[in-house]
Amino acid sequence: MKRSFGASKGSRILQKNGNKKNEELVIDWELRPGGLLVQKRGFAPASSTGPMIKVKVSHDSYYHDLTVPTHSTFGEMKQVLAQKTSLDPSVQRLLFRGKEKDDHEYLHIAGVEDMSKLILMEDPASREKKLEEMKKDLNSSKVHESVSRVRTEVDKLYDQVLVLEKSVQKGIKIEEKEFIVLTELLMMQLLKLDSIEADGEARIQRRSEVHRVQRFVDMVDNLKVKNSEVFNNNGTASFMTTKWETFDSGVGSLIAPKSTTKVVQEWELFD
Repeated sequence: MKRSFGASKGSRILQKNGNKKNEELVIDWELRPGGLLVQKRGFAPASSTGPMIKVKVSHDSYYHDLTVPTHSTFGEMKQVLAQKTSLDPSVQRLLFRGKEKDDHEYLHIAGVEDMSKLILMEDPASREKKLEEMKKDLNSSKVHESVSRVRTEVDKLYDQVLVLEKSVQKGIKIEEKEFIVLTELLMMQLLKLDSIEADGEARIQRRSEVHRVQRFVDMVDNLKVKNSEVFNNNGTASFMTTKWETFDSGVGSLIAPKSTTKVVQEWELFD
């Protein structure tokens, strides 16, 4: 066998086998600790030949039993652990005898033997990022639930708005207090929305529901005007206008109007 070591990687082996043509193989080489140049290995599976050891890896409250070649590196072990824990090797920290081991270190050189115990930890920065994402997702979920509950109540109130609308269109006299009560109920839902703190998509969802409630309040106002115009005893029509103003807080609220013929409703608009 003739070997050529022209480079540390991709050197060639020329091998003659009787009358067969020369077979050319490409082999990668690597430099081992102590300056020993050997053929580069890929990570051998548990079924490969060679000395194997069984190790126990503790991760949180779980234990993982691994059977690996004794000459594996800690980096190769992380690749196996990634399949069992779903932790990317880049965020894994392997500790043996109280010290964190580098990826390029070999198990047998570090003293890892059959039935040795190791500890697997997740990088603190990665864990903190996951906790923040979980917290954000949980908060967003709570906001969606809160807005959804308000929407359900508003849907019920809107059914009452439609009932009033049909009655007014048919010329049926409606007591003024029914408009006032319905408006107050809608405003209560608007105040609930005002108390919900939201960001991102949840904030957009809340704002959309706010505009929806305000639109229903305006519908009740207009129905109240029409009802008053038809049944005004002195022959003059009362009227109601809506004035919108922008404020700094967040959603919307209604300033109660004074008792006059001309009723002005001032809304607070929020982001």
